[in-house]
Formats: sequence, structure tokens, C-alpha cells
Amino acid sequence: MKNIIGHRKIFLSISGTLVALSVVAMLVFGFRFGIEFKGGTLWQLSFTQNAATKDTLGAFFKTQIKKENVTVIPQQEGKTFLIRTEEISEKDRQEDLKLLVKEFGPVQELSFQAIGASIGKELGQKSITAFLLVLFAISTYIAFAFRKSSYPVKSWKYGAITLITLFHDAIIPVGLFAVLGHYIGIDIDVNFMVAVLVVMGFSVHDTIVVFDRVRENLKAVDSRKKDFSLLVNESVNQTLARSINTSLTLVLVLLAVLAFSSSALTYFTLTILIGTIIGTYSSIFIASPLLTLWRGQEERV
Repeated sequence: MKNIIGHRKIFLSISGTLVALSVVAMLVFGFRFGIEFKGGTLWQLSFTQNAATKDTLGAFFKTQIKKENVTVIPQQEGKTFLIRTEEISEKDRQEDLKLLVKEFGPVQELSFQAIGASIGKELGQKSITAFLLVLFAISTYIAFAFRKSSYPVKSWKYGAITLITLFHDAIIPVGLFAVLGHYIGIDIDVNFMVAVLVVMGFSVHDTIVVFDRVRENLKAVDSRKKDFSLLVNESVNQTLARSINTSLTLVLVLLAVLAFSSSALTYFTLTILIGTIIGTYSSIFIASPLLTLWRGQEERV
């Protein structure tokens, strides 16, 4: 049997370091928000000739279309480009297409998305509200579900620990994307927010499995006589194989999606992949040790 609880300081230190680095990354680098949050235009164009390049398109949009903030991302062997720029009206869109054809030859418009700044701001506020409501709802539900497990750890503390682990699972991918946004220009968009919520849902499932086994083991023995840390360690070991195997199955699927899916799903899938790994780690090595630490605090009071 693996002594996970006995090495809790190591596991908690690893998580504390990752969370601290994530917070620092967010404060130092900030975020590159997608057009859904700040407004603008996302235009995907495909060129049949090889005249268009990242540099020539960037220069064209700045000089001919008069857009100062332009990001050009090459896709599919350099023939397709994803262009992020300021908001372009429907009237200007048609004129700009004519200019593009004149400059670079035949152009196929694969997608066009324009969002106003006010709509983007409202969407960003709603995304943050949804994130906070999910945190509150899940932690409250866990506290309610474990309301009969009042000894040796009060039921509301199960909910509080779940809240901590969910925050842990969300903040690390967010910090990573702050770094990726700074160095390679990845945006935070609606797909990213959806991926974070998916990660939280998967993570809380694993945490509930561990907590439920702790609850069942507490019912099976006299919890006042058996060492609580030993009981939690046994519970974690009993669910360890299930947690790892379930997560590994999902990880394999996500790796396949990363390898064979379109580029539009790459960062969405990457977020879920990272979150799944972090969430599995926190369910096993963070949530359960926190239970024993909190119990230890109660004993010293």
C-alpha cells in the first residue's frame, strides 16, 4: 500500500509551487483575449496561389485596409490563414475581399466572425459569473451530500476542500495559457472557458469518488479508535487504480484528438488534457491530504 498521506507535504508543495507560478504568470504576462471578449474580427481565408504569406498579409491589412492591430496565423501548409484584427463591417468586408483578390489572386473565405466591443465585454462578464457560480454550486452540493459525515471532519469542510481543489485545477491551465499567450500568441476565448468548466466537472467526479470511499470506510469502522490519516490513506489506495485508469482512458482519447483533429480544436483539447492530468493529481494527492491536515488542526484546538 502506497503511503500517500505520509508524503503529503511533498505533494502539497508541488501544487503550491504550480499555483504560485500560475498566479505570477497571470500578473506578469496578463492574457490575450479573443475577439469574443474584446470585440473584433476573426477571418479565415484560403489562397489558391502562393503569393500570400504571413508577412505580406500583415503588411497588406495595415497599409491597404488600414488596420493597426493585426495577427496573422498560418494554417494548412501556408495556404490558409487565420486573421485577427479590429472590427470590420459587412460593407467593408466585401470591399476588402475585392482588394485581397486583386493583390493575392483567388481567395476562398472559410469563415468570418465579427463581434462588437460591448458584446465582447458582456460575454466576458458572463463567463466569469458562470465560473464562480459553478465553483459555489459544486462546493455547496458536496457539503450537502456529506452532511451526515460530521465526524471526524465536518461536512462543510468536504465542500471547502472541493472548492480549493477546483480552484487549483482551474488556475494552473489558466496560468499556462497566460505564458502561451505571451510567447506564441494564444488567445483566451469561449472555447477555453468551456474547456475549463469541463475540467472542473471531471475533477470533482474524481474527488467525490475518493471522499465517498472515505465516508464508507468511516461507517465500517469505529472512527474514534482508528487513526484518521491511516483510514484516508487506505481509501485513496482503494480508489487509486480506478482514478488513474479512468483518467488514462480520457488522456489517450485527447491525445488522439490532438493528433488527428483540425487546428480549431487544438487548444480546446490541450486545455482539457492538461486539466485532466492536474485534476487527477489533485483528487488523489491534494484533496485527501487536506482532509487529514484539517482534521489535525481540529485535534490541536
